[in-house]
Amino acid sequence: MSTRPVVLQALSLLPSLERQLNETYTVHRLPPAGAERDAFLVARGGEFDALVTSAAGGADAKLINALPKLRVISSFGVGLDQLDVAAATRRGIPVGYTPDVLNDCVADLAFGLVLATGRRIPEGDRFVRAGRWEQKPAAPFPLGCQVSGANLGIVGLGRIGRTIARRASGFEMDVRYHSRRAVEGVAWTYEPSLLELAKWADFLVVITAGGAETRHLIDAKVLDALGPQGFLVNVSRGTVIDEAALVKALQDKRIGGAGLDVFEREPQVPRELFALDNVVMVPHIASATVQTREAMAKRVMDNLAAFFAGQPLPSAAA
Repeated sequence: MSTRPVVLQALSLLPSLERQLNETYTVHRLPPAGAERDAFLVARGGEFDALVTSAAGGADAKLINALPKLRVISSFGVGLDQLDVAAATRRGIPVGYTPDVLNDCVADLAFGLVLATGRRIPEGDRFVRAGRWEQKPAAPFPLGCQVSGANLGIVGLGRIGRTIARRASGFEMDVRYHSRRAVEGVAWTYEPSLLELAKWADFLVVITAGGAETRHLIDAKVLDALGPQGFLVNVSRGTVIDEAALVKALQDKRIGGAGLDVFEREPQVPRELFALDNVVMVPHIASATVQTREAMAKRVMDNLAAFFAGQPLPSAAA
């Protein structure tokens, strides 16, 4: 009689995904970090064939090395900066993740933040709710920035960056991008200097990978280049932006505004931002639609199923 592979679930996941995992595999939950987790891994770390985690939760080398029988990792999400892929690779452990299925939703939110910041939509909502529109005399509402025909700069032209660039065609925007190197076969203009891209852009959308290489890539110099008429949108990782520099730039109105889906120390958000009208904040929801989260769950299961069937993972981290 065959036995089911044993899976270690690192953290809470989508309920439908947890249900599928339990129906297909023998699943155990990893205790919270601390003495309880350490004792669990010493006692039972040798039982697990697979680890299921998420982009936010990740898996460091310590955890991977505490699982001597580990053969595959399947992660819910596209971010790999919290997952030590190098440590897994040294052990010959393939790492699956969920790219492509969330491109559209992240691009949609990026454009939602472009519109929300440029046209001051949340600020307008607060204006109406506070009764300021019906004051006598009426309080004036500040003008916004036209999105159609504007210059859109994209930092990072991967899968999602290209989807955002295609969205821009519907707004007749001029698109340029910055990345470590030019991307072959695309119609958009490559700008090798991030500072020059920021100077040119009306809206600068950040969708580059996180990690040490891009930490604080968007710093005070880039924000100053963007200028008081420019808007910053971040749908990548909070660490890509120097958050202290951004807070100061927004307070001093050295940039026109910002739309933020991510933050450096989530879920902590700088309290100084709460008092500012020139920033729109949402709680890391770029992929948070029913359709996309279910597609991500399916990819997690597909990666596991392929591995245990002796086939290549549909979505393996390089």
